[in-house]
Amino acid sequence: MRILVTGVCGQLGHDVVNNAAQRGYEAIGSDIQPVYSGVADGSAVTEAPYVQLDITDKDAVISVIEEIKPDAVIHCAAWTAVDAAEDEENREKVHKINALGTKYIAEAVKAVDAKMLYLSTDYVFDGKGDRPWEPDDKCYAPLNVYGRSKLDGEIAVAETLEKFFIVRIAWVFGLNGKNFIKTMINVGKTHDTVRVVNDQIGTPTYTLDLSRLLVDMIETDKYGYYHATNEGGYISWYDFCVEFYKQYGLATKVIPVTTQEYGLSKAARPENSRLDKTKLVKAGFAPLPDWKDAVQRYLKEAEL
Repeated sequence: MRILVTGVCGQLGHDVVNNAAQRGYEAIGSDIQPVYSGVADGSAVTEAPYVQLDITDKDAVISVIEEIKPDAVIHCAAWTAVDAAEDEENREKVHKINALGTKYIAEAVKAVDAKMLYLSTDYVFDGKGDRPWEPDDKCYAPLNVYGRSKLDGEIAVAETLEKFFIVRIAWVFGLNGKNFIKTMINVGKTHDTVRVVNDQIGTPTYTLDLSRLLVDMIETDKYGYYHATNEGGYISWYDFCVEFYKQYGLATKVIPVTTQEYGLSKAARPENSRLDKTKLVKAGFAPLPDWKDAVQRYLKEAEL
């Protein structure tokens, strides 16, 4: 099977293309950068070719996918800077990347009769209540520009293709890029106390674990909407920070605050990021390991 993975210079795409290549598939990575850029130690994609691709360039998308003729596309490329997406000068670009770029890929995928897996987010929901969101729940009124753009991407995929997976994830961390763990450990090294919100609830997702699942999924024809995070129950960002500080050995005190008390975010954040993963297991896919175990493995690999 030939698999094209977009966004391989990011956290998830990096792990997905490596996982696919290590499992013997013909994996090709793409991103907007002229050459592949890996994690800080300079590691490169595992023997996988790299193609530069601007997904907002419709002709380029058609040309690349027609030339590669993939059996499957795992679409990880996205604008993920949630606060920056709120800036007026960025809004059109965010829409072009997350909505139009996804639409162009879906159309090109259809033309070569491939299957597509689109990575989405808990931000497509309105973030209210405390009931875990189910994969087939209708998405209304995302709280911010980023969430709206990702929902528009979902709609483009579902309206264009029959052979598609839409996989919503949350609270992502991985080796290749910035994430909450890296940021907060760096802050904790220079501060006696940190303030972390305690009223936003969800579950973390380790890209290394998720990449295995995504390749498992693309091997099948069990199409539809899914939710995927690590196991271990629902927690707050405060709980998350306390745990990885403990595992890392930082004595920095973590002070729980409400979102309103924290008050630094430009974009509204969902309080309810609980994602129900029952459908994933019913479809026969192996769940991801416990998030505490994922943190432990991540900290051993990351140079923090």
